[in-house]
Amino acid sequence: MSWHTALERLDRRWIFLVMALLVAGPLIFPPGLPLHVSPPVQAFHDTIARIPNGSTILMSCDYDPSARPEMVPMTRTAFRQLLQKDCKVVITVLWNAGPGLVEATLNDIAREFPSKRYGVDWVNLGYKAGDDAVMVLMGQGIANAFPRDYRGNQTRSLPIMRDVRDYSSFPLLVSISGGFPGTKEWVQQVQSRFHLPMVAGVTAVSAPEYYPYLQSGQLRGLLGGMAGAGEYEKIRGENGAATRGMDAQSLAHVLVAVCILLGNVVQWAKRRERA
Repeated sequence: MSWHTALERLDRRWIFLVMALLVAGPLIFPPGLPLHVSPPVQAFHDTIARIPNGSTILMSCDYDPSARPEMVPMTRTAFRQLLQKDCKVVITVLWNAGPGLVEATLNDIAREFPSKRYGVDWVNLGYKAGDDAVMVLMGQGIANAFPRDYRGNQTRSLPIMRDVRDYSSFPLLVSISGGFPGTKEWVQQVQSRFHLPMVAGVTAVSAPEYYPYLQSGQLRGLLGGMAGAGEYEKIRGENGAATRGMDAQSLAHVLVAVCILLGNVVQWAKRRERA
């Protein structure tokens, strides 16, 4: 039996097994494959790095569990960078299925900083219905839009909120967005009206539509999907979920390419043999 016939008759379950190993392996034992950092991702990191230590930052986490693989790594790394700079972080959520996931993510990172206290160094204001109308209302007063936080505390009673009035209280907005409402609405309703500097993390499929905002200066930096999150982790020296996910994805793509190449070689060999 010729080699190309053997390949053609190869049980496809072997391919499935190799694919499973290539996907699962890097998630458990990350190989640390090379990852090029793109300018938009570097700009995202550098914009946060240039903020004066101790600033109060607005961070909107607008996604639900369906976008978790892309959005949560961005949230974790950005929140960690802000806390490392001793920034105070005010978090909002405009997706009704998102607050629980966001709260769990924030709590997980906050445990890395025992000196940081909820209500003093960071607060999760939770969900508010109304989509982009909430963004407009926040311009009239953050506490007016969110009278209570996610945990039921009166917003005005929290030490972190004593000097927070409206968008003028923040030097930067960090938008982590899985869709509508999200980054596009923050640009249209807030950045355009109040000229609040802004960086964003979005899903990979939607990233291309935000590059015009990046080129116009309305966005100072942009993370696009898991690749962007992985690049951000690389800058920060972290080996997080996005880095491991990109390693697995890259190896899976290599296997697919090899299978396509071998399939074409087998067909070429068969035609040559018949000739």
